[in-house]
Amino acid sequence: MECAVQYLSFFVVRGEGENSEKGYKHYQTLAEIEYTNSALKDFLDGEFARVIKRKVERNPKTEQAPTKIGRFIVEPGHGLDSNPNYNLFARLRGAASKEEFRRHSEDLVRTYINTSAIRGGALIVARTQLTKYFDEPFAFVLKCDFEPKIATVTDERSLISQVEMAISAKNMKSIQYPYMPEEGMLEEWELKIHQASHARYFEDFLKFVEYDQSLPEMMNTQVMGMVQEYIETVYEEESQERQQEEEAMEIWAASEKRELQQKWSNEQVVEAAAALVEQRPDLEMKLKLDHITVKALLADFGDSIHIAKLGDRYVVLIEGDGFEFEKGVSPIELLQPDELEDVIGRIKQKQGEPSAHETDETDDAPPF
Repeated sequence: MECAVQYLSFFVVRGEGENSEKGYKHYQTLAEIEYTNSALKDFLDGEFARVIKRKVERNPKTEQAPTKIGRFIVEPGHGLDSNPNYNLFARLRGAASKEEFRRHSEDLVRTYINTSAIRGGALIVARTQLTKYFDEPFAFVLKCDFEPKIATVTDERSLISQVEMAISAKNMKSIQYPYMPEEGMLEEWELKIHQASHARYFEDFLKFVEYDQSLPEMMNTQVMGMVQEYIETVYEEESQERQQEEEAMEIWAASEKRELQQKWSNEQVVEAAAALVEQRPDLEMKLKLDHITVKALLADFGDSIHIAKLGDRYVVLIEGDGFEFEKGVSPIELLQPDELEDVIGRIKQKQGEPSAHETDETDDAPPF
């Protein structure tokens, strides 16, 4: 994927956190021919294509996904040009000269350095064109951190030269506008951000951009909607019982570690899970019974994964047609499995209950 750089502005930003002194310095703005003859070309040539090709999910599987699709927020009845963040990128894409591109790049950098989580480094603003697909240009923002104390071998006399600051493409943060969902297709309402760190530089910077929920967030929202619907059906409006139940469910949903609530029947849970799976078949289910972790698809619950009680203990039943073991031989692979009834008997024995087999023997024993 060949990207032709039309304009590029190179800045160094300083400042880390809210209390540090923040600022920036503009080093150079290059037009197409100047970029082609510069050292930056070797450093960046593959980065633009790499940013565009980077995979992203609309509903990532984790809330901390480094790559996200953002959508510009506008009030109902208003166009994209009512969004300040969109206007930043639109001006970069529409710049008619190198000087105009520099001015718009500085506007973007000034906005960026006012975010709370920035760290010092190089900030590169570029306008490129994918000549194979589009006449419309892309706008890119690339943030590279500094790597101090880098030594390079020079010649026989000095041997090494100390470089105070060097920039690296490792963990480069990026913004791409517009987003390209497929080759040859542009989405002008959306951009793609990548920030491979815990600090949410670009989400803080792009205050008028929203992101789709992650799968855990989406599931949480929908499950809580189902819970509220259930509460409205079971409890009278404004009753004390309803208020207590709503408070209890809010505490449960906000807890880091949650226990089995034992409120809904198996059929109700299967029905609720099916409604979620219908929208997203790839939803995951994770649970932990004591120290044992079970990871599966939500669609597996009620089909091949079952939760039951046996006396005072919980039991997770997993059914399937065949086992597959990872590398590393274990004695478990030699097992001739017992019948389920025999296993249940052993569990009951651990709880001090007689197994069905023992009960039968006792019933058949002659009286004394």
